Amino acid sequence: PLRVETRTARMRVLALVLLGRHVYAFYLPGVAPREYKVGEKVELKVMAKCLSNNLANQVNKLTSIHTQLPYDYYSHRFCKPHGGVKTSAENLGEFLSGDRIENSPQVVLDLTILECNSRYLLFMRRDQYCNVLCQVKLDAGHTAQFKRSIDESYHHNWIVDNIPAASVIDTEAFVTTSYSRGFPVGYYDRVAGKHYLYNHASIVIEYHEAVPNGNRIVGFYVEPFSINHAFVAKATWDGKHAAPPLETCSNTEPMELKRAKDRGLALTKAIKIIYTYDIVWKPSNIKWASRWDIYLSMDNAVPKIVHWFSIINSLMIVLCLTVMIAIILARNLRRDISQYNRLPLDEDIDPAANEETGWKLVHQDVFRPPKTCPMLLCVFIGSGVQVLVMAFATIAFAAVGFISPSNRGSLMFVMLLLFVLMGAFAGYHCARIYKTFKGQRWQRATLATATLFPGGSFFVFVGLDLALASYQGSTGAVPMSTLVTLLCLWFGISVPLVFLGAYLGFRKEPIEFPVKYSNIPRPIPAAPWYLGTSFTIAIGGVLPFGACFVELFFILSSMWMDQYYYVFGFTFLVFAILMITCAEITIVLLYFQLCAEDYLWWWRAFLTSGSTAAYVFLYSTFYFSKLESNLPITYFLFFGYMSIISFGIFLFTGTIGLYAALWFNIVIFRSIKVD
Repeated sequence: PLRVETRTARMRVLALVLLGRHVYAFYLPGVAPREYKVGEKVELKVMAKCLSNNLANQVNKLTSIHTQLPYDYYSHRFCKPHGGVKTSAENLGEFLSGDRIENSPQVVLDLTILECNSRYLLFMRRDQYCNVLCQVKLDAGHTAQFKRSIDESYHHNWIVDNIPAASVIDTEAFVTTSYSRGFPVGYYDRVAGKHYLYNHASIVIEYHEAVPNGNRIVGFYVEPFSINHAFVAKATWDGKHAAPPLETCSNTEPMELKRAKDRGLALTKAIKIIYTYDIVWKPSNIKWASRWDIYLSMDNAVPKIVHWFSIINSLMIVLCLTVMIAIILARNLRRDISQYNRLPLDEDIDPAANEETGWKLVHQDVFRPPKTCPMLLCVFIGSGVQVLVMAFATIAFAAVGFISPSNRGSLMFVMLLLFVLMGAFAGYHCARIYKTFKGQRWQRATLATATLFPGGSFFVFVGLDLALASYQGSTGAVPMSTLVTLLCLWFGISVPLVFLGAYLGFRKEPIEFPVKYSNIPRPIPAAPWYLGTSFTIAIGGVLPFGACFVELFFILSSMWMDQYYYVFGFTFLVFAILMITCAEITIVLLYFQLCAEDYLWWWRAFLTSGSTAAYVFLYSTFYFSKLESNLPITYFLFFGYMSIISFGIFLFTGTIGLYAALWFNIVIFRSIKVD
């Protein structure tokens, strides 16, 4: 036995060692470090917003926060790659975001010098200055296109080793470093009344030597300049051979503001543009694991105390509601229940004291199924559960780090995939409630659950897609193959799962209520105005919205202002507080409603907490003014997508409120004695 135990212990130790090796070798997608040796090729991606984590030389789209209308990178006169433009593979999330990944002019970071002036000649840890990329000619149409892009604040962005370039804008007054996605195409000088195009990029790459001859890229900056380049002795260049030297920049030092001053490249009707760049390598003490910190914190542009303020604000709201519910449960309900359960043993007791009043009077009607659209309510509940579980799982995965910012499009892809897989929850809850309502047309209810929210969202998306397709050169419109993929996910996975969940839900017994409802409904007395349906629904969403509006601002900024948002730990806390607030405000208002002898609570409970979505949509209309847009397509895009988001919020917040109200009714009516 001793030998057996010793052998078993050795096997356990060996298993732990092997497991440790496997754990050490495991990396989350997109977060595995890459070390570059001297002479090893490193690739740079040139784009205009964001790219996939492909390793090919690629470009994406030009975007503007003012128009929300993305354009293909090569719709403007930039340097094109040899062999033509080629489209690269993308994931579904990138397609839905409007990204179009294409090859760029060959971008090589190598220690081997390449004799070709149409390539970015970037060499690992070797500084280079005033390299000529290409020369293009602009006619009046191209010039007008660039001017319009500058006026609309279009940006483009570059990526090295899956980190985006920070934009450094140098002026005589100050130097501004922006860690949001992209640097501008150009700028407009209000004094001179001219548009200037950025045609020179001063690139700074920071590296950390983790091990000898093993360099990790930890920082990437681009400082653009506008320079009206000219060759020495007014030489010309055909673009096929080595470019002659430039008299407007030095090949011994990087470009500086004093050299570029008063030499800006003003856009005229017809002009030649020479694109150039510098490259400077700088050692850094930043660890590879911390290189994203400055991007995600936007260089502490938004202090963490702001998010903590949001959490404290939300917790105060929850605390106030919890105290109110505690008072109701500990004082009012306990008093009511003891009064209702008291036996009239003393004949001297005043009969009026034993007269039932308040919420007990509706015990024979409180669980009566709603007469108004019971099937629609069940469909809303099923869809709400689906959206709720999807949102909770997505935020949880993001909070623990499974969704990396280096995996572009991963957040949208995970949301879509989880929504499809949560169809079984939607079918189950719809069927269970519908069976409790004694509904007979369960097939129709299940089909409506499988098609209502995803179908409405899909048709709105297709409408916006058609509107984007009408703009020539825009990449916002997703291709037909992506729409077919969405339909396959919908009808091939989501719909069958909804019917599977409905089948399981109908096999379960209906929800058992503590009291049965009578055949004849009790008349409802007139209630004061502050207990009316419209008023309680209107105020029901105020506190849940107040618990999340601070984080909502940052989320909207991430969606519409091209800013990073990755504080999903705060998001998880705010989401949990939102759910608690929705449940508590519904319970408080439900108690007052029942005390007024109004038992029509099913729809009111759903709409009370669901009205949070109305405040979210109203807040988004206020936020829209920050975009400063005057294009009709921008209005369609913003309010179209915000309508989908608001409807999803309406579904899951309403579902939380209804289930909280149902639980509250079951608890209190189970505690009293009913004759």
